[in-house]
Amino acid sequence: MEHAGFDLAMIGLMALICQWLAWQLKLPAILMLLVAGIAAGPVAGLLDPDALFGELLFPLVSLAVAVILFEGSLTLSFRELGGHGRTVRRLVTWGALITGVTATLAAHALLGLSWEMASVLGALLVVTGPTVILPMLQTLRAREHLTQILRWEGILIDPVGAIGAVLVYEFVALGSGSDAATQTLLLFGETALIGFGLGIAGGYLWGQVLRRYWLPRQLHSFGTLMMMLALFSLSNLLFHESGLLTVTVMGAWLANMRGVPTRPIIEFKETLSVLLISGLFILLAARLTVEQLALLGWPAWAFLVVLVGVARPLAVWLCTLGSRLELREKALLAFISPRGIVAAATQSLLSRPLARWLGVQRPSPDGVLIIGANQVARAVGSQLQAAGVSVVLTDSSWDAIQLAQRAGLTTYYGDPLSEHAAQHLELSGIGYLLPLSPYRELNALAALHFEHLLGRDRVFRLAIDEGSRANRPHAQALDHLPLLFGREVTFARLSRLVEEGGEVCREHCGEKFRMEPLRQAHNGHWLPMLCIGPSGRLRLATAEGGLTPRRGDTLVSLIFADSPARQAPPAS
Repeated sequence: MEHAGFDLAMIGLMALICQWLAWQLKLPAILMLLVAGIAAGPVAGLLDPDALFGELLFPLVSLAVAVILFEGSLTLSFRELGGHGRTVRRLVTWGALITGVTATLAAHALLGLSWEMASVLGALLVVTGPTVILPMLQTLRAREHLTQILRWEGILIDPVGAIGAVLVYEFVALGSGSDAATQTLLLFGETALIGFGLGIAGGYLWGQVLRRYWLPRQLHSFGTLMMMLALFSLSNLLFHESGLLTVTVMGAWLANMRGVPTRPIIEFKETLSVLLISGLFILLAARLTVEQLALLGWPAWAFLVVLVGVARPLAVWLCTLGSRLELREKALLAFISPRGIVAAATQSLLSRPLARWLGVQRPSPDGVLIIGANQVARAVGSQLQAAGVSVVLTDSSWDAIQLAQRAGLTTYYGDPLSEHAAQHLELSGIGYLLPLSPYRELNALAALHFEHLLGRDRVFRLAIDEGSRANRPHAQALDHLPLLFGREVTFARLSRLVEEGGEVCREHCGEKFRMEPLRQAHNGHWLPMLCIGPSGRLRLATAEGGLTPRRGDTLVSLIFADSPARQAPPAS
């Protein structure tokens, strides 16, 4: 324990490096974390989780899983699930039963286990869990409804599988017979009563505390975390493993309770969840031994093939009968259900290519993500949307978001760089980033963040005042990005022009359209912003390349209030 503090710091640093490498290489973070854990543990012998934490290892793992599960359940909005609720219910009930029975049969036949041990193993392998599924969904970029189904299943199956494993173990321990069956049913009823009772009561009462602001806002996140951990521990004290059900129900209740300000809590839990998930994968992988890795002979691989190639596809096929899912979408759901860290690493690496091959990834990106929902952003977004371009506006101001929604624009309320945004910000078809926020730091950070996702030529930056540039080192990190609209066009200037009565307008460029007469008519009181081609492809005015409309384009420009030719161009 002499170097325990150093070891903990190194685990955190290792997790950071793995997350960064995954981001740079566009690979699932799970894969990097597992490789790092195996390298530090059984390969190099530098990390021994059991010696580091001792008897506290599994209680800490249990609490970490509870936090991750609670954070995930806070994102479970019934509205987002749409018409796929029946599919999720089937997957976490009948699907779990099918998986457990198939795994039991395979364990008895291939691994030579007794029926009792095989049934316990089969029950344990029902669990997929949010620690595996949620990181995979960030790199998968499947269609939104598929992501929602997998997220709901991954979160709900954790308490269902854990409770199921405990009940099967109790049944085996009590022996066969009617008494064992009766006792097991009583235990199931007790677990459900405790889990749902404490979860609903805790969610409702704590929701009242948050909604009525009986606790200062700065204590909302901390108080929620402590209350959740207290209920989790109390629930487990009353019945083993019922705490996972309690925190899941509590989180889902808060997520769907009106008037509860859960977004700051989610943002706090996101950072904590990234740390916990990263640390868990490294620690669990480091606990493997060389002897355990050597046991991966043909029976183990055959057993894994049955789980992935038989149990999961059979469960998905039966549970999606009568649903609106296409065959290709069912195939993706059938593939994604990793059981254990080996399967997790394999499936996280293969899932995105499979989604692309099946054609169930989100469509080719041609839409626009606008950072900001202020007056300038709404004016530009409205003209883009009217021209048939997909547009999403994001802002942390609820008033600005409401005004954008009233204008018929698609919005995301919150921080676009958060983990919540990574899971819920709808980026289907989005291929361009326009930073139109008054906050320079947010514009810069958003450009750096989305450059990796969208590409350098599709992310832009706004000019900033030269006087403030020297005080903001991040501005230099953006010099390689195209300068939007011109070297003198700052957000402050755009906002002032619109406030003074300037209008963002669009004009169809027909055969007789000429740029120079239009420029002369406005006498310089006019700013060309972008062109939309007949196919929907955008070309934006930049300081480096200017803007030259082509035949068939739709030109979007800002006409100043004092333009001599001030009149709204005809809509295309």
